[in-house]
Parts: sequence; C-alpha cells; structure tokens
Amino acid sequence: MSPAEDGTREMPSTTGAQALSKSEKVYRELHSRILSGRYASGYRLVLDQIAREFGTSPVPVREAVRRLEAEGLVTFTRNVGAQVAGINTADYANAMQTLAYLEGAATSLAATRIAPEQLAEAAALNAEMRQLCEGVLDPVRFTELNHRFHWVLCESCPNQHLLDLVHREWQRMSGIRRSSFTFVPSRTLSSVDEHDRLVALIRAGASQAEIERVARDHKLRTMTEYVTSRPDSPA
Repeated sequence: MSPAEDGTREMPSTTGAQALSKSEKVYRELHSRILSGRYASGYRLVLDQIAREFGTSPVPVREAVRRLEAEGLVTFTRNVGAQVAGINTADYANAMQTLAYLEGAATSLAATRIAPEQLAEAAALNAEMRQLCEGVLDPVRFTELNHRFHWVLCESCPNQHLLDLVHREWQRMSGIRRSSFTFVPSRTLSSVDEHDRLVALIRAGASQAEIERVARDHKLRTMTEYVTSRPDSPA
C-alpha cells in the first residue's frame, strides 16, 4: 500500500508543525531567561534537562539552542556543551559608541519632522519606564520600552541610509549586550530623566546640534556606566 493510500502522507506535516511550535516555545523561554540575566554568562544548557522541563524531546531543544547560538547568545565548547555566551566588554563599548553617534544624528535630523502624536507616544513610553523604576525592575521589559522610545524619536529621519545603519547597530547590540540594565540597574532612573529632557528639547524646537549632542551623550553615559561596572574593564 502506498503512502497516499494509507493516509500516512499527512503525518510528517502535522508532526513538523508540532515540533516547530515546541521549538519556538523553548527558544522564546530560553531567550527570555538569557536576556533577563536569569541564565548568566557561562550557565550550562543541558539539553536533556531542558527537554524534561518542557515535556518534549531533545530535538526541539536542540533547534532552539542552535538559533540562540546563531544570535551569539550561546556558545558550544568541546567536552562542555552549550553555555550562555559572555559579553565582550570591548565589543560592547565599540558598538555602543558607534550607535551613540548614529542615533544622535538620526534623532537630530528627525526632530524637525516628528509629529506631536509621536512625541506624545515617546512621552508615554518613558512614563511606563519610570513606573518600572519605581517597582521591581524588569530589565528586559525596560530595554524593550527603551528601544521603542528611541525608535519613535528616530523614525522620521529623512536619511534612510542612516536609519539602516542604526538598525544594523541595534541588531549587533542585541547579540552583545542582552540588557545593559540587568548589570547597571542604577542607570535606569537617570536614563528616564535624560529621555524627558530630550523630548522637551524637541518640543521646544531646540537646535539640531543640541539635540544631537544630548542624544549622543545619553547613549555614551550608559556605555560608560556599564563598562566601568564590568570586572574585565581596564583599570
């Protein structure tokens, strides 16, 4: 009897869909744990143990871990296995410095084009970030809101090439830093205050030069505080 006759042809697609769903579930949870700092640098990802936790076979777990490896969040070491990757402080500093200059320029160019409703959205996002500072900090959520805040201020930039470069550096940073605020939670409140100042400057029609400087210095302060907090920083 052929596969078409006994009905087995449909089975692989169903199983594949289930495996993909399980793999995505495992990936998202492991991704969240790494970003939040729950799984710190060097933490071993034991595939069989994770599979038991999620009630699945090791196959979806292996697929999820491979995705994390491709993103630079996990490394494989012989005789050790999968581990959460460390953050290279020098790579972080270089990428953050680059982003500070690019994002500062994009924000200044967007300032004269940004609509009142966009500024209102940025202010609302920053207000939510301030609320997080006043309670138990969720660094992953704070980082997500921070990213959205800066995108709202940048998105009206008329230079698409510059915006592409900003996006490229954001992607690079996502593989390097996870959430900076996990390591320097004291930076969150001052960062929110600086956001308020940036929004106020744009509302007031400040010069592009001043807006660019404030936006750039804001990013550089985060970089400096993070780098000086790391044990591998130069004395």
